[in-house]
Amino acid sequence: MKLVVQVKLLPTSQQASALEATLRACNAAASEVAAMARDVNCYRNYDLRRHAYHGIKDDYGLGAQAAQHVIKKVADAYKTLSANLKAGRYGKPGSKRRRKVEVNPIAFRWDAAQPYDARMLSWQHDARTVSIWTVDGRLKTVAFTGSADQVKAVATRPVGESDLVHRDGMWFLYATVEVDEPPVYQPDGFLGVDMGIANIAYDSDDTRYAGTKLNGYRRRQQRLRQRLQAKGTKSAKRLLARRRRKEARHAANVNHTIANSIVTEAARTGRGIAVEKLTGIRDRVRLRKPQRVTLHSWAFQQLGACLTYKARRAGVPLVQVDPQYTSQTCAECGHRDKRNRPDQETFHCWSCGVVAHADHNAALNIAARGVEDWGAVNRPHAA
Repeated sequence: MKLVVQVKLLPTSQQASALEATLRACNAAASEVAAMARDVNCYRNYDLRRHAYHGIKDDYGLGAQAAQHVIKKVADAYKTLSANLKAGRYGKPGSKRRRKVEVNPIAFRWDAAQPYDARMLSWQHDARTVSIWTVDGRLKTVAFTGSADQVKAVATRPVGESDLVHRDGMWFLYATVEVDEPPVYQPDGFLGVDMGIANIAYDSDDTRYAGTKLNGYRRRQQRLRQRLQAKGTKSAKRLLARRRRKEARHAANVNHTIANSIVTEAARTGRGIAVEKLTGIRDRVRLRKPQRVTLHSWAFQQLGACLTYKARRAGVPLVQVDPQYTSQTCAECGHRDKRNRPDQETFHCWSCGVVAHADHNAALNIAARGVEDWGAVNRPHAA
């Protein structure tokens, strides 16, 4: 199983200048390769090398490995762009935004991440330094730091490709490490998890992870951004730049905390975890205009990803179930009716009369579907 570990570099001013020059050269070369790919209509990695490799290697002073990683970065960027176009994320065919993306080549910021492999980067764990390639030569004593778990991970696990990242005036390495993945146990039932906005998560044990504080925090941040943007002074712009990722970090911390609690409880009780398939949730949900900002600013995918990888690390079975009608179906009698959900919080079955919290009822349905889906997947094949 692969995990990405973030460690912080502590370069001297001279080392930082070399790292900045490296990112500028690599991303300028990447933008040139991206424009060339549009001109020759060639987007595959190995085919693109024939057109671009020697030119960018000589013009930008890149090493052989760096030049290959630049070309691969461009090919991967176009592959992602093609997938997004196919999924309709840039609008309908013929729209102004879509035409602009289809015609113009991809451009890379000067500080976009640059991949490094083992030939370009080595770790000295005793001295807690790295030796890293730059356009100004190899820097052999760049110090790094991190939490105890991060430092231990890069010291004791095989490290694959790493990305050099410059963010908010700081330097980071995002290292891919291999970690052991325990075998998945046979679950004794499932813990259903319903995800939402009013309640970030609500499980079938009637544990509620309320979104009141997080949503209030986001509204305050939105009002602050609006005031600073309206002011438009240099100090306001500096404050906006410092705060631009604060909300995302806060939301990520909340999601990690919730995922840890759910996985720990499932492992403690020997159960698996059942969650809804979140694909297309923004297309399925219909909301009033004031609610749309809340929907689109909440990291649905991030919480699902946290649950997935934390469950894998703990050996906890996790299944994704069909979310259709989980909020309209009674977990007691199975009666389905959209009138069973009179408001956001209340579930009242028109058949058996049971009254429950709507999200708890949905979580119970998700747990039941988890048992069914797990049984279907693991049922022996009969000829």
